[in-house]
Amino acid sequence: MGRRIFILILLAVTVLFVSIAFLFGNAVPRENSLPKIEPTIKTEDKSRIEIPRASIIASGLEIPWGLAFLPDGSILFTERPGQVRMIDMEGNFLPSPIANIPQVKHIGEGGLLGIAIHPDFKNNKHIYLYYTYSSTENNTLNRVARFNFENGTLTHEQVIVDAIPGAINHNGGRIKFGPDNFLYITTGDAQNPSLAQDVNSLAGKILRVTDEGKPAAGNPFNNLVYSNGHRNPQGFSWDGKGRLWATEHGPQARDELNLIEKGANYGWPVITGNEEREGMKKPVLQSGDSTWAPAGAVFVENSIFFAGLRGNALFEAKLLDGEVELKEYLKGEFGRIRDVVLGSDGFLYITTSNRDGRGIPREGDDKIIRINPKKL
Repeated sequence: MGRRIFILILLAVTVLFVSIAFLFGNAVPRENSLPKIEPTIKTEDKSRIEIPRASIIASGLEIPWGLAFLPDGSILFTERPGQVRMIDMEGNFLPSPIANIPQVKHIGEGGLLGIAIHPDFKNNKHIYLYYTYSSTENNTLNRVARFNFENGTLTHEQVIVDAIPGAINHNGGRIKFGPDNFLYITTGDAQNPSLAQDVNSLAGKILRVTDEGKPAAGNPFNNLVYSNGHRNPQGFSWDGKGRLWATEHGPQARDELNLIEKGANYGWPVITGNEEREGMKKPVLQSGDSTWAPAGAVFVENSIFFAGLRGNALFEAKLLDGEVELKEYLKGEFGRIRDVVLGSDGFLYITTSNRDGRGIPREGDDKIIRINPKKL
């Protein structure tokens, strides 16, 4: 009797242990049921990886020259014959211009050129344009004007800098607000090289003004001039240290990338390329016997990217310790490149200039193209 009871107890204990082992064994997930852990990639970086190297944002344009982003991500850009166009925040290219500037004189390199957005745009709605026009004597001049962006159009033009010398060529035309909230303006020598050395002339200069067009405090010559000795600068940007870099067209070749200092003389027409003269600055980088025909520029991650017109490329000047290394992208893919800006989405946006009389138009020209810098 006692032996039978012992056997029954042993069997019960065995069944209990088997049951516990079965339950816990099924509670442990199998290997193929575990969630897969992907490499850590920020959403922004992951989306960039998936974006193509180049995407056409707008086509069929007429010589787009300057491009700027509004705070909401919309794009405003100029077309040299005199139109201001818009791509809305959803990426829709509006079929009609938001403004036609009737005073624009489209001649040679002149016309409706640069565009800038006021740093306090959300409150004052101010847009700035640089354009070529004719004076009463039918001279060719340039000016900077301020507009209000209201109800989808530009209104209330106010000229803030006037009578900048102009010509068929060498009109400069890039405008941007700097980190100091002053407006910087590039002007060409108007095909009169001696004007670049005259600090009382507005030609062949980089100007620095208030948002009302007055001389900025601390300007070196007590006028609008910030630096002089320029031939035809068409692009500039500030690096991570707040230093100003500018691109400049040389004579045929010897194009330049300059580090701009207040009150400095960049030599034109006295020196070009690597030539030196006391009291004059030579470029940090120059093209030698080849040609970039550099235009718009933007600073991104310790590099100055700049557009190449005759160079038919996008250039990157990597700012290394004490050196600048030049790289070239998109060579010949899109023809003449006029502007490059950094979008609010972290991508580069370039404009082509193949319908400006110096390029070979391709199907759909001219274009705005989004470039994924991670795939260059």
